[in-house]
Amino acid sequence: RVGDRQQQTNKQKKNQTPVSLNYSISHRPSSSPFDSDLPFFLSEFENGVWLMPGSHGEITVVEQNRVDNDNKKTRKKKEEDDSENGNQLVKPLISKPRKQFTDRFRKKHKSRYGSCKGGCFSGMRPLRREEEEEEEEGSPSSSARDMLRVMLENNDYFSDENKKMEGIKLSFPPDSPPLSVIAALSLSSSPVTIDSSAATTVPTFVFSDGRKLSGTSVLLRYVGRSAKSLPGFYGHDAFESSQIDEWVDYAPVFSSGSEFENACTRVDKYLQSGTFLVGHSLSIADVAVWSALAGSGPRWESLRKSKKYQNLVRWFNSISLEYAEPLNKLASYTAKKPSGKAVSAAPRSKDQQADNVNDKGKPEVDLPGAELGKVKLRFAPEPSGYLHIGHAKAALLNKYFAERYQGEVIIRFDDTNPAKESNEFVENLVKDIGTLGIKYERVTYTSDYFPDLMNMAEKLMQEGKAYVDDTPREQMQKERMDGIDSKCRSHTIEENLNLWREMIAGSVRGLQCCVRGKLDMQDPNKAMRDPVYYRCNPMSHHRIGDKYKIYPTYDFACPFVDSIEGITHALRSSEYHDRNAQYYKVLEDMGLRRVEIYEFSRLNLVYTLLSKRKLLWFVQQGLVGGWDDPRFPTVQGIVRRGLKIEALIQFILEQNLNLMEWDKLWTINKKIVDPVCPRHTAVIEERRVLLTLTDGPDEPFVRMIPKHKKFEGAGEKATTFTKNIWIEGADASAISVNEEVTLMDWGNAIVKEVTKDEEGRVTALSGVLNLQGSVKTTKLKLTWLPETNELVKLTLTDFDYLITKKKLEEDDEVATFVNPYTKKETSALGDSNMRNLQRGDVIQLERKGYYRCDVPFVKSSKPIVLFSIPDGRQHQPLAAN
Repeated sequence: RVGDRQQQTNKQKKNQTPVSLNYSISHRPSSSPFDSDLPFFLSEFENGVWLMPGSHGEITVVEQNRVDNDNKKTRKKKEEDDSENGNQLVKPLISKPRKQFTDRFRKKHKSRYGSCKGGCFSGMRPLRREEEEEEEEGSPSSSARDMLRVMLENNDYFSDENKKMEGIKLSFPPDSPPLSVIAALSLSSSPVTIDSSAATTVPTFVFSDGRKLSGTSVLLRYVGRSAKSLPGFYGHDAFESSQIDEWVDYAPVFSSGSEFENACTRVDKYLQSGTFLVGHSLSIADVAVWSALAGSGPRWESLRKSKKYQNLVRWFNSISLEYAEPLNKLASYTAKKPSGKAVSAAPRSKDQQADNVNDKGKPEVDLPGAELGKVKLRFAPEPSGYLHIGHAKAALLNKYFAERYQGEVIIRFDDTNPAKESNEFVENLVKDIGTLGIKYERVTYTSDYFPDLMNMAEKLMQEGKAYVDDTPREQMQKERMDGIDSKCRSHTIEENLNLWREMIAGSVRGLQCCVRGKLDMQDPNKAMRDPVYYRCNPMSHHRIGDKYKIYPTYDFACPFVDSIEGITHALRSSEYHDRNAQYYKVLEDMGLRRVEIYEFSRLNLVYTLLSKRKLLWFVQQGLVGGWDDPRFPTVQGIVRRGLKIEALIQFILEQNLNLMEWDKLWTINKKIVDPVCPRHTAVIEERRVLLTLTDGPDEPFVRMIPKHKKFEGAGEKATTFTKNIWIEGADASAISVNEEVTLMDWGNAIVKEVTKDEEGRVTALSGVLNLQGSVKTTKLKLTWLPETNELVKLTLTDFDYLITKKKLEEDDEVATFVNPYTKKETSALGDSNMRNLQRGDVIQLERKGYYRCDVPFVKSSKPIVLFSIPDGRQHQPLAAN
């Protein structure tokens, strides 16, 4: 710490001992460190000056007493006294690295400093006051201060530290860039070569001598320890370093969809009284969490615009602006990261915004006539079923465009058909919309506008733009197809209004009628041939009861409510393309503001039904357990199967084909769950075989093992080691006598005896441990469970497609293509740690695959129910049980 120092006489100074004053500078090439009081302090010295670069970026300023060079005995005695007093300042300067530094510095700045008289930084004697007075200003030895300035401004010292990182290559899978490691390297200006095309499954540092380090957290810690240009990057002491470790281990939680907002809440609360996560300067803890948020895609960008996490947003924006230049380099990697769209690593500067004003806020896909901040969208499902994956695409696209244009989304229930709708569907649609993470301004109902819609229908009849028709439905459909005018098309206004009143009353006569728009019966587009606007229906409405006997059609109500609610763009799937002209014509006849239509391709998946009518048939026939059945394409169904919403969002935003394979969706899902889900062990109960290890432990013992070897955040599990262990029957059948096998998480064993029954099935095994054996030499790597009463019962459930035809046509009878084998249950035993599983937890059973817990542990007699999660591999149909 540099403190004030009063002027003293030369006589007083002669009796002082040498002192050391440290002045730490966070040196960045973009700004000079001399915008501080360091030069002023150096000018205070009247004796010789030592300038000593330290190992953490600090400059040690050493004031050395005048030394009588003619009296060697006096000098020697003084050095001994200094050593006894603990003053070791001069001796460490005499080192090979310092000499290399000095030689390089002299060579580089020879024109200014010549031979650098005084031997600064080389361990030679300091420059004496009388020598300073003898030299002219600007001479080679006139100012050690100038030497320090040139050294720092040219980054000479820190380039020495950076050389430690030279020769290192960072390799990682192109679709999974380690953003935190890349950010840390950029912030510390580390000269590491980056290779995103390497065939590696995890981020890896490859050193010039062939050594390797793997894993995002491992690499991040290495950069933190090596980045001397950023003091405190890995903490200033052991306690801060341990705090940083906690945050580095916690950061991957942000990639878990169900825990994302819980993690945001925790960090937001933690930052209430702090600028950084650890200490008072930027550390790799900040880098880890910041990168996790920046790489999470639209989800964080949406929350960032809200006021929900003000402390977290303040912290995130502060880092983004303070370190904009190095962090902007992440943009190219977040664009490669599969999050649906590129996420800016940091906001652009004001100058950049001014230079690119024409591109500001421009999305990757344009909405016609959209203006930034003025876009208003709606998601309008009919409450006649649960939200399915097709609806989810429409919902998420509305969310996507609202975020891109800084607009808003409203939810509107198109409740115009009381025969199919219920409050159950409304409640579950709201639930599903929340599951998708869609933030909306408000919820409205088309039924809120029934009085206005009735007035509009009457107005159109009075203007001759609509009429009441009592033509039977079959005849009406035929006339529309043939372009024949209805006999009722020429009704007078009074005739239309009289029949309209009959419809409102729900009379027998009214039940025979409907209201049609008078458009163009000869239009080639049949949607323009006098569509139906209103029907008479005496059924009770789920929300407003028996108040009305007439209900508007979607074709009539949708454009009206869209315009009245201020919607700027109506997103509709391309199946409605022929109705677009009708939509605009209806708005024109009504005299209402035009709403732009944006079309998107309908999402269709192989072997999948998206018709709510056909899905309802499966529910009514008892072929599934309900709308949330894991075989259903509903949001609740696929989430219950184990799909993460982040995977669904990415899949939908990347979709470019009309008929999609499920494999692609499950492959994306695997990339999300695999890096973080805990590993457990299960053994199929049927035909399991006991392996007796004759030299195994006489008494069982327990060892703590990581649940995920590459993700510390998954925690640890207790594994019991016993003399007798269970292995699966299929594994036992593959073992030969005297074969060496690997018992996972234990070591090798040699099987000495194989016992079989009369049918040739293995019933027992016996062997010995060979823990010194190499796992690389064995062919079989076996999962196993100890023979204890702590094991839990499991029911492993696999599912198949509900239908056998890849794509059902409109006139196909569903019952003809029902798959008779769509569910298979297998009994198994699991490790005791699975007692702690909660409903919804996703795990991996070693050598079996990924599973979601549907029914957690209740008691020993009741099994835990696990649903198998597809991993994107080629689908294998289930065989008959």
